[in-house]
Amino acid sequence: MNWYLDVLKKYAVFTGRARRQEFWMYVLFNIIAAIIVAILDSVLGTSPLLYVLYALGVLLPSLGVAVRRLHDTGRSGWWILIELIPLVGGIILIVFLALEGDAHDNAYGPNPKTLPAP
Repeated sequence: MNWYLDVLKKYAVFTGRARRQEFWMYVLFNIIAAIIVAILDSVLGTSPLLYVLYALGVLLPSLGVAVRRLHDTGRSGWWILIELIPLVGGIILIVFLALEGDAHDNAYGPNPKTLPAP
């Protein structure tokens, strides 16, 4: 749960690097939260109001952690736009996000694996 909250605390931070674990744990908790909100939305009969509000609320943190994850692999955050290419763009982006990060410092900052825990 801390991975999810840490990303939300860095609400619109697009600098630095994010480990694979930070990114994928955020994605996991985000999917779980979205399912819960969608269920709550349908039970309350407000569909899709709450879900849309939730999706808008986590849009910037989701973009921020994805950009930081791309930075960890040595790529510019602009690579996130590759998802706009139909069919293959999303697959390529998932591969980039799943690759191991640079083991050394890169242009986007020090290796987050070697940094002391906050």
